[in-house]
Amino acid sequence: MIPSTPEILARLVAEPTVSRTSNLALLDYVEGLLRPAGARIERFFHPDGSRASLWVTIGPHGPGGVVLSGHTDVVPVDGQDWSTDPFTLTERDGRLYGRGAADMKGFVAASLRAALAAASRPLKRPLHLALSYDEEIGCIGVRGMIEALAARPERPALCIVGEPTGMRIATGHKGKLALRACCHGQEGHSALAPNALNALHLGAAFITALQARQEEISLTGRRDPGYDIPYSTIHAGMMRGGTALNIVPNACEIDFEIRNIAEDAAEDILAGIEADAETIAAPHRNRFPMACIEIERVSGYPGLDTRPDAPAVRLLNRILGEDGAMLKVAFGTEGGLFHQELGISTAVCGPGSMEQGHKPDEFVSSDQLARCDAMLARLVEDLASCA
Repeated sequence: MIPSTPEILARLVAEPTVSRTSNLALLDYVEGLLRPAGARIERFFHPDGSRASLWVTIGPHGPGGVVLSGHTDVVPVDGQDWSTDPFTLTERDGRLYGRGAADMKGFVAASLRAALAAASRPLKRPLHLALSYDEEIGCIGVRGMIEALAARPERPALCIVGEPTGMRIATGHKGKLALRACCHGQEGHSALAPNALNALHLGAAFITALQARQEEISLTGRRDPGYDIPYSTIHAGMMRGGTALNIVPNACEIDFEIRNIAEDAAEDILAGIEADAETIAAPHRNRFPMACIEIERVSGYPGLDTRPDAPAVRLLNRILGEDGAMLKVAFGTEGGLFHQELGISTAVCGPGSMEQGHKPDEFVSSDQLARCDAMLARLVEDLASCA
């Protein structure tokens, strides 16, 4: 007896797989479901062995087939005011509440149920599941799996990333570069502050330069009307520096990001920011040779820009049973990596709404899960009937 998608989802939500923490117990549950059904499973571990990505294959060996891709990690619940236990799936008024219910264990649960159903069918093309870790901090965990797949002669043909889109077809999202600006000054006593170089002041000037770059892009930059914010964005999220009020700080760090539309190259935007950093620091070097603003890359992923007539979109239209309205989403996914690194036609479609993601009382509706189950059932039928 194949468990229902809500039953599987309850088990997934019960595992508090917050990013950077272990997801191995969740993967043990997944393997316990799928190995007895004949699935072929590989784990790709983080270097410290605490977490892993899972590659699952149902059906024949060989190229082709479809990948259902989802991440197993969730964002923290610390400081959030939940009305229920976030790690106990709670059903109320047609909604299923729990951390990750929308983002994106709902899709993972539906994919596991589809894999169990597919295992009982004589598939002509394989069904693959790609379950990754640490997606929420930059699509980190999927990379080792993709590198291994890239070295193999046989690859899947299509990929569906199941991030929540309300079961609509998303053909694009922006790329992202996560960056850190390290500002170096000269410490000193605050009573003699002009004799020192305040790294926080360098950081403040750097943030002002980021704002000016963003303003320029918003006024004169390229546009993609498919996005709510139709241009590339620059955002500073955290600033750290200083140890005491009476000490001029010698170091300051600013975490910032670039989210670029396909028409813009993130590297070009970054080159302008690096030039701004040098312009800020250079005038101080006569007095303070250490003065500089170094920019480090923390993480990043490419954008996704799939054509409306691409194979993945045609497949989704067919198994959704309609010519679905297409959109582009504000959030990022691993879809750009599957497309760019493996050359796989990729689109995004999954149950729920990202409006619910990362919030207290996150939920996915029972109706959305049922629609996802129906779509994946038609996918299994498609894989069983097509040569």
